[in-house]
Amino acid sequence: MYTPCPSCNSGRVVAKNIGKQTGGLIGAAGGAVSGAVGALSGAEAGAALGVIGGPVGIAVGGIAGALLGGLFGGVAGGLAGATIGEQIDEKVLHNYQCLACGYSFSVNR
Repeated sequence: MYTPCPSCNSGRVVAKNIGKQTGGLIGAAGGAVSGAVGALSGAEAGAALGVIGGPVGIAVGGIAGALLGGLFGGVAGGLAGATIGEQIDEKVLHNYQCLACGYSFSVNR
């Protein structure tokens, strides 16, 4: 989408996406923590499935379950945070900046 600067009418405009980046980072961290807590149940499930392989299977299954729980939690949290941050960029923050004059502005859609 072409968005000229309302101050100088330059076409050299970039989106800063500060809210999206920050929201994604906070969401990923929160999701990873939540996933780590959920990983305990994932580790239990992995260990239960690893019983077939004996003690080594239990250990490998438990570690794999914990890693997958943390990974999925981090991804889900990051996506949710980025989506919320994108909405904040569009509705609250001056997300666009002109590279010619430095003016920051929002675009009403």
